Amino acid sequence: MAPMASCPQSSALESRGRSALRATARVGGAVSTATRAHPWQLCSAGSAGAVALATGGAASAEGPGRPGPLQDETLGVASVPSQWRGVQGIRGATKSCQTASIVTAEASAQTRKHADAEVQTEALEPAGLLPVSQHDSPRLAAFLQRVEAMVTRELNKNWQSHAFDGFEVNWTEQQQTVTCLHTLGYPPAQRQGLHVTSVSWNTTGSVVACAYGRLDDGDWSTLKSFVCAWNLDRRGLNPRQPSVVVEVPSAVMSLAFHPTQPSHIAGGLYSGEVLVWDMSRPEDPLLWRTGLEDTHTDPVYQVAWLPEPRHGHRFQVLSVATDGKVLLWQGLGTGQRQLMEGFALVMQQLPRNTKLKKPHRGETEVGATAVAFSSFDPSLFVLGTEGGFPLKCSLAAEEAAVTRTPASVPLRAPAQFTFSPHGGPVYSVSCSPFHRNLFLSAGTDGHVHLYSMLQAQPLTSLQLSHKYLFAVRWSPVRPLVFAAASGEGDVLLFDLQKSSQKPTVLIKQTQDESPVYCLEFNRQQTQLLAAGDAKGTVKVWQLSTEFTEQGPRETEDLDRLAAEVAT
Repeated sequence: MAPMASCPQSSALESRGRSALRATARVGGAVSTATRAHPWQLCSAGSAGAVALATGGAASAEGPGRPGPLQDETLGVASVPSQWRGVQGIRGATKSCQTASIVTAEASAQTRKHADAEVQTEALEPAGLLPVSQHDSPRLAAFLQRVEAMVTRELNKNWQSHAFDGFEVNWTEQQQTVTCLHTLGYPPAQRQGLHVTSVSWNTTGSVVACAYGRLDDGDWSTLKSFVCAWNLDRRGLNPRQPSVVVEVPSAVMSLAFHPTQPSHIAGGLYSGEVLVWDMSRPEDPLLWRTGLEDTHTDPVYQVAWLPEPRHGHRFQVLSVATDGKVLLWQGLGTGQRQLMEGFALVMQQLPRNTKLKKPHRGETEVGATAVAFSSFDPSLFVLGTEGGFPLKCSLAAEEAAVTRTPASVPLRAPAQFTFSPHGGPVYSVSCSPFHRNLFLSAGTDGHVHLYSMLQAQPLTSLQLSHKYLFAVRWSPVRPLVFAAASGEGDVLLFDLQKSSQKPTVLIKQTQDESPVYCLEFNRQQTQLLAAGDAKGTVKVWQLSTEFTEQGPRETEDLDRLAAEVAT
């Protein structure tokens, strides 16, 4: 097909034709063909046809096939509904978003355990009558009647026997030798050349504490010192690093743990003060202190806890010093304390039941160096003195002390009995936990004296060292066993049931013979003994079984020892 020729006016005519076509829209459902014009017809008709078509005239009736002239005609308004909105409304887009697919899984487990057990005993046999033994009844009856009296007599003898009194079955492993379990020390105190002046076990038996000070000559009142404690039950125990360290402005001369509070401990200082600490508060351990007023003016060589007379669960602190005073303190809480009672040892008021050296002119006070309380009478106690003679004293004494020493409470004279003296100052005393009348004393003469409260002369005297003896303690579990600490570096263990003249075991605490100043038995773990020395070391010794198990009739032997010599 040949291409159609284009007419210059074709576009305009086509546009007008379309307008005419819209104007002559359907009438009665039919479209007039007179107004329908095609672009190629407009082109061939020339410009006149184009104008006629534009004016909207009708086709000419003149002659077939010729268009008639266009005529103006007014037609009714025609409307053509728009399909555009419908088309646009149909257009729509559906969008969706898919996340990662969800994976599901089901799992189940089924277990079942089944066990069968059977025990087969021997087949039961029907019980039958036991065969009747063949015996001669008259002869058996005669025999039993004949031995009845003898068997009864022997049974009565066994029932009255005391052969096994005090014997307890011990299933623990037997310890055959004395061994050193721990060697404890605090290097800063040891570098200062401080001595271990006192040791004490707490009420649980798991913590041992020591005081650092000096016992040799010199003014150590301004020397900084320490109180150290080790928990032996703690894992990873470091023997060179105490569990608690308390710095003290003066040398500590004595220590004593509270009888029921495991963390409370009292200490006596060289300056004359008495302090109480709570070792569970390492940041601020001080509970109360006596201060420098209304207190001792000389070193406090021993402290002890005493139950209050009317309140057995509350305790007071008793202190003894070389100024001749024995003071009883009560902590009031919030750092407060109160002096409850006071006693003074005056030479002129001492009982004259034994011969004593005459004091120097003007000397009236008797310096106290040690104290021990009776286990049977809470008001009865024994004092060791610088003069070498032990004193039997009582808290119930009412006589006023003849002294000019000022005090906030009246001072009384406690001494009731004076014992025969040592050859030098007494450094330690210890009352027997098994006998109300027996006590031990140790002095600078190297002797241990065993006294009875009923007589001035010692029951026995043992020379254990050519140097000083600084401490002596009764065993808490063996009535006839005691330990002593010597100035030659030894710990001496005595068993009076075996020998009354020489020690059963001699333990070498220091290799260079430095003095051993203090020792204490553990009342809870009775196989343990702690000893402190001049090297600043505390050694914990595990005793052999022979020192921890009471033998038969041992208490009776102790009673016999006291009775034989006292008569």
